Amino acid sequence: MAISLSVVLMFAIILVVMIRGGSIKPGPAVVAALFGFFLASTGMAPSINRFMNSIAETINQISF
Repeated sequence: MAISLSVVLMFAIILVVMIRGGSIKPGPAVVAALFGFFLASTGMAPSINRFMNSIAETINQISF
């Protein structure tokens, strides 16, 4: 839960920065957000969640 919340927060910050910087306009940003929202309710959601968790675990195991 903590990983998914922090990932959502990170993507929200990136989206705001991109809108304010002019890289993406508000219309396409809303479409992208709605796409993510509806994608989360499909059968692909568990696979995407496992993939993101494996990336987070891999990053966590990297020692500097």
